[in-house]
Formats: sequence, structure tokens, C-alpha cells
Amino acid sequence: MNKKRIIFAGTPDFSVPCLQALLDSQHDVCAVYTQPDRPAGRGRKLQASPVKKLAVEHDIPVYQPKSLRKAEAKAELQALEADLMVVVAYGLILPKAVLNAPKFGCVNVHASILPRWRGAAPIQRSIMEGDQTTGVTLMQMDIGLDTGDMLAKVECDILPEDTGQILHDRLSQMGADLLAQHIDNIEQLPAEPQNNDLATYAHKLEKAEAKLDFSLSAQALADKVRAFNPWPVTQAEIAGMTLRIWDAQAIEETANKPAGSVIRSEKQGIDIATGDGVLRLLKVQKAGGKPIKVADFLNAHPNFGLN
Repeated sequence: MNKKRIIFAGTPDFSVPCLQALLDSQHDVCAVYTQPDRPAGRGRKLQASPVKKLAVEHDIPVYQPKSLRKAEAKAELQALEADLMVVVAYGLILPKAVLNAPKFGCVNVHASILPRWRGAAPIQRSIMEGDQTTGVTLMQMDIGLDTGDMLAKVECDILPEDTGQILHDRLSQMGADLLAQHIDNIEQLPAEPQNNDLATYAHKLEKAEAKLDFSLSAQALADKVRAFNPWPVTQAEIAGMTLRIWDAQAIEETANKPAGSVIRSEKQGIDIATGDGVLRLLKVQKAGGKPIKVADFLNAHPNFGLN
């Protein structure tokens, strides 16, 4: 094994286990690239990214350019003379000059079995679309969006109880394990081209998507509730009240009321008629309130939607 000089590029929590895997390896993480500090919290104070915090703990130089397209940013990165750049949910486009700068190019840890979901939100889209399996792909980067050759993959089932957060955490660790497994000989892995005809684009999640359309099937709605937990969290206007829906399940039952109507309000759940089946709400949140189980919600709102 040749000890590699590695640049790591990543920003959110998802990236942290991969950076830790490299720090635990025999290789040298010579620099970390991450997004600029952003205002967060009630005070809107500038907050370092999770990746930056870990890098600072290990005294690794941190670079935070707003873009990598400017000549000085490219020159700064090239001057690091890295063997490899590992990119995990970084959030900036890498121009060709950056992709070509390291000796062995740039590799990406992507939270999907490519080419199934390319783009920004593969974890949530896979749940939302009812996929049964997903996983992580280690990919050689090119100038396209998640279009590069595949170097290694690992798969897992999407479980009925998986939310966006639960699956995020599982795939984050799986990605780190996959990277650790192959980092020593990553430059020798066989490259498999993607079949572009099978590609789907996982658009970034938008708050506007959070509204539930009860004309859809109960299963599609339940999948969306799971996918959008913990952000942006689905919501609906039910019986004149706007509720955020944190947990729900599909019930195979024919409802004889219009879609969106409450057909039952009981401790085990508030049952809503849909285009196909019944959606049982299990955990809800009123405006200005906290997420609570339906049994607690009904203590304050008995016979909700049935009056």
C-alpha cells in the first residue's frame, strides 16, 4: 500500500463518518474543503459545518471557498499536490481543473445505487418512491452530475420504519465503511460505466413539496411522511386545522368519504380517507406546538374532525 496524500471535501453530518474513516486510516488527510460558515440558530450566529469541526479537532487545514471556479481557488488546491480528493456531500461543483488536479482524480461517496438516483436528495427520494432497496456507490467523478464510473457498491433494504433521518444515518456509516474498505487500493479498482438510460434525478427537497395531497394513495402518502422526516416535514389542513404530520401508516381499507375527510379519531390514530386506502396519522404537530402522539392530541381535541 502506498500512503496517499488526500484532500477531503464535505459539509454536513452525512460526510463526517467518511472523514473519520480517512483519519483512522494510514493515509494523510492534508486538507479539508467545506462550505463557508453559515448563520444558524436563534441568534443567527455563524456556525461551522460538522466537517469543519472535526477537521479543526485534528488540526487539519480547512479551506472554505465560495466557489472553486476562480483561478486562485484552483491554484490553491493544485498547490496541495494531493494524490486523491474524496468528496462526500460537499455542495460545490468541481470544475475540470479541480477534478484533474489530484494524481488519481476525485472520488465521490454517493447515497444511492447508481444510476438509480443522481442528484441532491437520493435518500429521501428513494423512500418517497417506494424503493425496496438502496445503498452507497463509490464513484470516480467526472464533469457530469453523478455520472462517473462506479468503483464499488454496497446495498441495503429500505425498512418499513425507515425515515429520512434513519436511512441517512445508516447510509452515512455504510459509506464510511465502503471507503475504508477500498481506500488503500482505490486507484486499482475496476471502473464500471453507468447506464444513463436507467438514471433518475433526485431533485433537492423543497418546503413547497411538504403539503400532502389526499387524492394520492395512502401508501404514497405514508412513504412521503417518512421521507420528509425530519425535514421539511409533511403537512396538511385537516378539519380546518393545519397539522404537520411526523408519523403515519397506510391502512388497506375502502373509505366511503371524500379524500381528506376524517373517518375515525381514536387513540390509535386519526384515520383520513385518501384516493386509495386510509392514512392513519400517528404523530402530529399543531402550529406553535411540539410533535405529539395522536392519543395526546385527542386529549385536547376529542372527536377531532368528526363534529
